[in-house]
Amino acid sequence: MKVDIWSDIRCPFCYVGKKKFEKALEQFPDSEKIEITWHSFQLDPNLVTQPETNPYDYFSKAKGIPVARAKAMHEHAKNAGKEAGIDFNFDESKVANSFKGHLLIQLAKKKNLANEMEEALFEAQFISGKNIDDEATLVEIGKSVGLAAEDISNAYNSDELANAVAQDGLMARQLGINAVPFFVFNDKYGVSGAQQPEHFLEVLNASWKEFAAGDKGLQIISQGESCDTEGNCD
Repeated sequence: MKVDIWSDIRCPFCYVGKKKFEKALEQFPDSEKIEITWHSFQLDPNLVTQPETNPYDYFSKAKGIPVARAKAMHEHAKNAGKEAGIDFNFDESKVANSFKGHLLIQLAKKKNLANEMEEALFEAQFISGKNIDDEATLVEIGKSVGLAAEDISNAYNSDELANAVAQDGLMARQLGINAVPFFVFNDKYGVSGAQQPEHFLEVLNASWKEFAAGDKGLQIISQGESCDTEGNCD
């Protein structure tokens, strides 16, 4: 059975959602029969990389809110991370465009390493404070999950991989997805946001029962914490 996940590596709740979904999979008896496909979704494709900019100052200016409010919003995400076993390090996070990271995710999909690539990029952005738009940094991240350095370097100029990122975005728009993370189970059930593991497990069980019937069509059955294209994370 398929589970399709739209995500951006700059979205903290996408990382939270990944961890909570994985906890649900640990409890699902047929987890080895679940085929997970990661899809690219850039929340801010026009973002200009500014690695020396304070992340709270950047968010404050981008949202037109006081710095104190920006820090409070990050604190909310940090608390959500703790619940999922993530120790967010927002103080060191870099303001960086995620496009090149998504190129690596598309490359990793070809090698059946997409999940490992997602994890490594999330860790780089939110824990280690690395610049996910820096090519040398991305080479090291890609190599750490098993990609070849030459393939990674070629990915930055690959029309095929760039088109794959664009196609994922187009598919999201066609499905009406405007916030991530977003999970689609068996081409039928859509779950928006970083839900609790028990809710993911409930949807896994329900969609697994219907898997043999091959139902199609999408209905959003719940909405949780997520980040949208306007820069809102709640």
